[in-house]
Amino acid sequence: MNTGFAAPEATAIAAPVMPFPRMLERHALSLPRTPLEILQVNLTARCNLACTHCHVESGPKREEALDERGIERLIELMSTAASLHTLDLTGGAPEMHPQFRHLAAAGRAHGLKVIDRCNLTVLFEPGQDDTAEFLAAHGIAVVASLPCYSSANVEKQRGKGVFAQSIEALQQLNALGYGREGSALELDLVYNPGGPSLPPAQAALEADYRRRLADDFGIVFNRLFTLANMPIKRFLHALERDGRLDAYMQLLIDHFNPRAAEGVMCRNLVSVGWDGALYDCDFNQMLTLPAGGRRTTLWEIARLDDIEQRPIAFGRHCYACTAGSGSSCGGALTG
Repeated sequence: MNTGFAAPEATAIAAPVMPFPRMLERHALSLPRTPLEILQVNLTARCNLACTHCHVESGPKREEALDERGIERLIELMSTAASLHTLDLTGGAPEMHPQFRHLAAAGRAHGLKVIDRCNLTVLFEPGQDDTAEFLAAHGIAVVASLPCYSSANVEKQRGKGVFAQSIEALQQLNALGYGREGSALELDLVYNPGGPSLPPAQAALEADYRRRLADDFGIVFNRLFTLANMPIKRFLHALERDGRLDAYMQLLIDHFNPRAAEGVMCRNLVSVGWDGALYDCDFNQMLTLPAGGRRTTLWEIARLDDIEQRPIAFGRHCYACTAGSGSSCGGALTG
């Protein structure tokens, strides 16, 4: 399948990467925070998979998880940001957290849209037999990772047997009404390249997905989100191992898009870590770059929208969100 712009083979050590803030200055861009709209919670690093591109480095042996005290504090704070409309639950596999259902139901009770970032295969794990039914009963949106519509590409990234289980899970969600025309149950898919390249055009790839999944498996969905691979954690290690880090970073820099930069998700989102610490985005969380430059936890703020007064912490990884059509948890940032 089409994988977009690929990074050239690295033949020499590239010049030092221009600091991201300097790139913003070059384009006369200022990116202050805007009213807080999305509360993203990384519930746990535990996952039934260990995908090669995972920026969280999740896996079955990871035990980090937000404790019950943190869950209750989040629920207390949900009503303290006037513009907040979405609770975005991620991980790891967020469904494997023992308080996942409690927090998701509380978010819905507060009138928030609740998103479950689901790897699909988790629905077949022990104790998850009725998870799909729970999601449907509470009107929780599902954003599901499916990096390709072919078995070979998916299993190269995510492991043997993952594709077949993912297809079965999508069919199960469709049977509950997810992704179907006229249904309020949203089912969105997520694509990311298999290597050091930029995603292809989102609209064109969505059309390919829609046709292939319908023809081959009878699967329907609402939208496809294209995400660039973030040069941190596992993907960074792979780039360094293969001698392709410099080439990939140069690809991102060469395709810097000022319009995409204006729409980066860190402007209207706060990310909460497993220990209750606050970050500008999930990627900064993995790099322990705290929001506003100093570590702050859920228990040190009176209101969620206090975060709006703090500057965003940027780094070289931010080039991945601003290259080409841009990349965010909601897919491409420009057409």
